[in-house]
Amino acid sequence: MRDSASFPQAGILPMQKLRKPLAWVAVFVFVLLALLLVFRNLGKWLVAEDPLHQAAAIAVLSGGMPGRALEAARVYKQGYATRVWLTHSVQPGATLAALSIPYVGEEAYDRQILIHEGVPEEAIEVLEPPIVNTADEMKTIADSLKRQNDRTVIIVTSPVHTRRTKALWSKLSCSAGTALLHSVSDDSYDPVHWWRTTHDTLDVVREVLGLFNVWAGLPLRPAQ
Repeated sequence: MRDSASFPQAGILPMQKLRKPLAWVAVFVFVLLALLLVFRNLGKWLVAEDPLHQAAAIAVLSGGMPGRALEAARVYKQGYATRVWLTHSVQPGATLAALSIPYVGEEAYDRQILIHEGVPEEAIEVLEPPIVNTADEMKTIADSLKRQNDRTVIIVTSPVHTRRTKALWSKLSCSAGTALLHSVSDDSYDPVHWWRTTHDTLDVVREVLGLFNVWAGLPLRPAQ
C-alpha cells in the first residue's frame, strides 16, 4: 500500500495555480492606486512658488492678461522691487504687420494696467529682444538680470505655469542669478480639482508635456 505522503495533498495544486494570478492582480491594484494618487495631486504639484524677498525687478511673463500685470503691481507696492520688467511676444504682431494691420502688443496693455495700479511709468521697462516662448523669456530676463547689482528677480506668472518656468530657469538661466517664482493670487486655476474644467485640464496637459520637453533637453522647438 502506498504511503499517503506520496500523493499531493488536497488543495495545494489549486492554491499554487491561484498565486500567480493573485500576484498580478495585486500589482495591478497597486499601480492603479499609484496612478490615481498622481492624477489627483498633479495639479497641486505643478504649482511651485518661492517665498518673496528683495529683488532687482519683478518680471511679468507674457500671457495671462490682465492677471499677471495686476499681481506684479501688488508685489511692487509691497516694496519687493523698484523695477517691473515686461516681455513682449513676436506674435501675433509679426503676422499682422505682414498684412499691414496695426497691432498694439500685449506689453502696451500691461504697461497701462501697471500705471493704473500705481506703478510709476519710469519704473516699467519692456525687455528686448522679442520672445517666442517661455524659454526665450528666461534668456531675456537673465540677460537683464546680469546687468543688475542684485542678482535676484521675481517672476510673476500663472500658478499652473510656475513649475515649468522654474525648470526652464534652472536649465537655461540659473547662472544669471536667482529667480523667485510667484503666481497670480486670484487666478481661477483649481489645483485640487483641475480635471473638472476644460481650461484647467488643457493647462495641466500643456505644462506636463512642456516639463517632459525640458527634462529631455528641449528637443522640441517652437513653430516658426
